Amino acid sequence: MPEIKQNRVVITGANTGIGYYTALEFAKRGDHVTLACRNKQKADAAAAKISAEAPNGTVDTATLNLADLASVRAYAASAPESIDVLINNAGVMMPASRTETEDGFELQLGTNHLGHFALTGLLFPKLSDDAKITTIASVVHKQGPKLDFDNLQLERGYSAVHGYANSKLANILFALELQRRIDKAGSKVTSNAAHPGISSTELYTSPEGMGSSKILKMLAPIGLKFISQSARAGALPTIYAVDVAGGGTYSGPTSLFESRGKPGPASMTRMAQDPALAAKLWDVSEKLTGVAFPL
Repeated sequence: MPEIKQNRVVITGANTGIGYYTALEFAKRGDHVTLACRNKQKADAAAAKISAEAPNGTVDTATLNLADLASVRAYAASAPESIDVLINNAGVMMPASRTETEDGFELQLGTNHLGHFALTGLLFPKLSDDAKITTIASVVHKQGPKLDFDNLQLERGYSAVHGYANSKLANILFALELQRRIDKAGSKVTSNAAHPGISSTELYTSPEGMGSSKILKMLAPIGLKFISQSARAGALPTIYAVDVAGGGTYSGPTSLFESRGKPGPASMTRMAQDPALAAKLWDVSEKLTGVAFPL
């Protein structure tokens, strides 16, 4: 990692997994890192571990529930000025049954996309002039059907896999559309996306993960040993996206069908790169969250 000035870094969902190791690496080089997490107690415990291993950096915590727009607004109002790096990392994966956020959104779309959309828009006035925004997506974005704006909340025909895939597709569409709007506004802020490949994290092993399939829940820990990389390695594409990749790019592991390996440019579906689809999702996201970006 290059030697750069101390940055103020905000990472959502950084108390465990990929977010934790991303926070650890930034703290090791002396940055000030905020772990913005739903569970403050777990965030405080993670911050203590990071501080012990990375004494050159500083770490603090904040309560942020991306499944509750009131929490998003409260955190954004209290967030520090001049944020240099914003990493939209937190996420939920394949709940067994359709679940809603506090605002009535399907949980995966509401947390993974709409929560981060609102957070980024509310924090935008607090970003430094050359701030970097990285939104974490997934290789699974290739598995979902086309976004159906007449059934965006999956009120009909709920599928945990399709819901997760569409939320990750939305992450890429958002990141790239944000860069287009930044370019049009003449700002120096950059927005890109990254994915961690297949990394061994709580998203795969938690009781809430992998949908309702008992077979998947049983086989996931076994399969992960053969095809996954560690959560520490899964954090590298995020760091690569912040430090190396430019705006409007998508990064990820470069080996074994992007499941693992050193970070570099990653592949996207044509749908993920569709400006018209991204613009429509943007307009819908503004209406659903009530957040408009100051661009």
